[in-house]
Amino acid sequence: EVQLVESGGGLVQPGGSLTLSCAASGFFSDDSGIAWFRQAPGKEREGISCIQTNDGTTYYAEIVEGRFTISSDRAKNTVYLQVNNLTPEDTGVYYCAAGSLCLIQFRGGRRFSGLTNLDARGQGTLVTVSS
Repeated sequence: EVQLVESGGGLVQPGGSLTLSCAASGFFSDDSGIAWFRQAPGKEREGISCIQTNDGTTYYAEIVEGRFTISSDRAKNTVYLQVNNLTPEDTGVYYCAAGSLCLIQFRGGRRFSGLTNLDARGQGTLVTVSS
């Protein structure tokens, strides 16, 4: 059973940066997909990035592409999300999840990342962007 623990959230000013971490323990398939989701107060959860651990292929929602970078350190069983140039609209709880395949999804004409067969999710880390 995979267990995921997020860290790295906090309060940051607009334009600032954070590095979020998702540490995985337990069984960790070599071909897993690890995704980051976020949920802002009163809004739906949205998939913002995903990485396929076997080949490093990455996927991004259009709202974060160019500002966020997902990466993995397989030796540490950790996936990172570098978030740059933050705006107040990036405020929310950021979750990582483990599953099978990363994919792109469209909702309301906007592109998001997704993940099939989710089988684990962390508790989340809060990111607050405010001056």
